[in-house]
Amino acid sequence: MPELPKDRLRVGFVGSGFIAEFHLRAMVGVRNVDVTGVTSRSAEKRERLARRAAELGLGDCRAYDSLDAMLASGEVDAVWICSPNDTRLDVMRAIHAAVKDGRSKVFAVACEKPLARTVAEAREMLRLAEDAGLNHGYLENQVFCTPVARGKEIIWRRGASTTGRPYLARAAEEHSGPHEPWFWQGEKQGGGVLSDMMCHSVEVARFLLTKPGAPRDSVRVTAVNGTVANLKWTRPHYADQLKARFGAEVDYRNRPAEDFARATIHLEDEAGHELMIEASTSWAYVGAGLRIQLELLGPEYAMEFNSLGTGLKVFMSRAVTGSEGEDLVEKQNAEQGLMPVLEDEAGVYGYTDENRHMVEAFRKGETPLETFRDGVAVIEMLMGLYRSAETGATVRFPAPELDDYVPPVARPRR
Repeated sequence: MPELPKDRLRVGFVGSGFIAEFHLRAMVGVRNVDVTGVTSRSAEKRERLARRAAELGLGDCRAYDSLDAMLASGEVDAVWICSPNDTRLDVMRAIHAAVKDGRSKVFAVACEKPLARTVAEAREMLRLAEDAGLNHGYLENQVFCTPVARGKEIIWRRGASTTGRPYLARAAEEHSGPHEPWFWQGEKQGGGVLSDMMCHSVEVARFLLTKPGAPRDSVRVTAVNGTVANLKWTRPHYADQLKARFGAEVDYRNRPAEDFARATIHLEDEAGHELMIEASTSWAYVGAGLRIQLELLGPEYAMEFNSLGTGLKVFMSRAVTGSEGEDLVEKQNAEQGLMPVLEDEAGVYGYTDENRHMVEAFRKGETPLETFRDGVAVIEMLMGLYRSAETGATVRFPAPELDDYVPPVARPRR
């Protein structure tokens, strides 16, 4: 292990797509960090991300043609795994092997949500990280959202301290559909919108219900009930749109993954009091763009947040024309009319504070607020919800039947 704390942390990215670019922009607001490497399957994208890191003043970033080359370079201390879901376990195996064999001095790893596609994969990700002696962080940005952090602090300090702990958290996230084809392919992604977005909702809700400073397992899941549906993208017109946009691999006429999911999660606190999470996610929402809605309720108080309820709005008449973009809000659906604007998406969504927290924890050798253990807990909830949706029954925890469970939409084609 290196001598800690280190003056600066050198970060290498695995993956060079949409989420890697989000993390890169967020790193501008982080001290004591250099982005020194990137590797991905696309030479064009990794070269572009390396150039972008240099343009942003994040250090001398090199594009590597293989993960092994980046790990062995001696120029990377910590790895951010931002590659597609179906690659993450192989990436973790490669990091584990390189560290155990003495070919790499990497000492920390962070993984974008979700940690894995199944409980078995998630537990193996954790085992590999710990067996290699790596500090590990789970990149769940909504836990670090600025309104979440501020709202939770106020609620627990003023409301919960005088009238009792919060007992109900609601979380919803909706947009019009993912950017990349692998998200729409159940086998590669691990599911549909429940896997892609419910991972945010259940973890931010669990975080809001957890007393500040208390271990995350101080609130314990006792049962889950889930529902999934195909509301929009299986309709022939829209299924054909997906095929035209992404190619024959995305075949929603014959191989759909859910575009809507709803969850009810029962929990218990340290005193045995019942707590609840209500969550919903959708790829079938058509509005200004990505919408995140959060609520936290207790005996004499409530908190709420809507990401599209912005202070800044702009109006564009029909005379204002131009190409499609996402310059106002993520997953932007229009370029005309009255539009909300997120002045600092990376900050509001939590990416800046998330990266700041992970860099400081790794640099100092401290345990992050979110670790692979939390990533495993999230996957356990998600698989319980998929199992409930498949069987039509509530899944009660502990649930050993989830150890080898694979959601229907992620099972191999016959």
